[in-house]
Amino acid sequence: MTYKIGEKKDGKLTVDFKLNADEWEAEIEKAYQKNKGKYKLDGFRQGKIPRKVLEKTYGDFLFYEDALNAVCDDSFYEFLEKETDVQAVDYPEVSVKSVSKDGVEWVATITLLPEVTLGKLDGLKVTKAKVSVTEKEVDEKIKAMQDKQARFVDVKDKAAKMGDLVNIDFAGSMNGVLFEGGSAKDFELELGSHSFIAGFEEQIVGMEIDEQKDINVTFPDAYHAKELAGKPAVFAVKLLAIREKQVPEIDDKFASEVSEFETLADLKKDTKEKIKAEKEAAAEKELENNLVDAYVAGAEIEVPKCMVTNQITRAIEDTKRALASQGMSYEMYLAYIGMNDAEFRKSREADTEKQIKTSLVLAELVKAENIKAEEADVEAKIAELAEKMKKTADELKKTMTSNQREVIENNIVSDKIVKLLKEKNNIQ
Repeated sequence: MTYKIGEKKDGKLTVDFKLNADEWEAEIEKAYQKNKGKYKLDGFRQGKIPRKVLEKTYGDFLFYEDALNAVCDDSFYEFLEKETDVQAVDYPEVSVKSVSKDGVEWVATITLLPEVTLGKLDGLKVTKAKVSVTEKEVDEKIKAMQDKQARFVDVKDKAAKMGDLVNIDFAGSMNGVLFEGGSAKDFELELGSHSFIAGFEEQIVGMEIDEQKDINVTFPDAYHAKELAGKPAVFAVKLLAIREKQVPEIDDKFASEVSEFETLADLKKDTKEKIKAEKEAAAEKELENNLVDAYVAGAEIEVPKCMVTNQITRAIEDTKRALASQGMSYEMYLAYIGMNDAEFRKSREADTEKQIKTSLVLAELVKAENIKAEEADVEAKIAELAEKMKKTADELKKTMTSNQREVIENNIVSDKIVKLLKEKNNIQ
């Protein structure tokens, strides 16, 4: 095989490939050996038909297509091994110039890894959000603690109200016909949890034990079951039991039972400090993300469409595997979110392109600034992780895979990138 590198234009490189007669004959023979078992002819055992007989019967070009596909694949990867400066991001477009017994010539148009022109490290306009904590936020957090201490007590002489836990039998129908998945016995439902269709739980409020009632609702237009979406239905409901939610009073006693503090005032003070710390961490993370986004936006790069398409396809394959582990198909998931495959892919394009652009720009920055995860950095991070896991660094290293170490190194490099951007810019 010989090749001649041609013009590089618009992020693509053309390469002319050529096989001489002997090389091409060898490829055709390999294609014959691979495929001869597929053919049957009277007078011959399957898989033992001579090549000349098959070519005379089916045509001289019988094995050309398989041979050409194989040689284009092999030649492309052989080319990349030799020309290490060429970084392809997809399989090339192939155009055959000539093919005969005398040999074959074709042109491969290769999409290249895009070039990046980095922007300025300084002068980025990014602000950090101010953090404050309201008394309402503290009260809501305390209320959540109170709800965790709640218990449900059976009641007999009260009607159901919001917040109660009820047990019900129900059967859903449309035009008098029960529909699949619309019935259950002794079903537990917390009123106000919005677990059911809008309006369902509200109509149980006021019902008493053993009372039966028809509840009228309309399924939302975007409901995942298309046969029910936007249609009215009737649920025949019987209320079997009511359990009332009881929560402790929020006072000093409550504080001492749910925390290490003796007074409610101290619990509230600590809660406020924790909320503030969480907000500070979130604000810092948001700042870092915005700083990276601002830097990436200043770079010049054209992301090839094929890179976006291929990454979306890989992500969908990962999604399919994750869904399958939960007993759900990709098609069921699409029906649930109300999209087809083409619409879902389209919805992922902008974010995927941004991810690719960010990755390529930061990789170029790492090279330009010679940013590395030094061995001392890695050792310090392993020691930090080991301490959290209550292990020694040596114990952690023994169980650590190469992938886990690579993740640590990548995180160190990411932290150094953010540190560099912070040092170069005045954060308001």
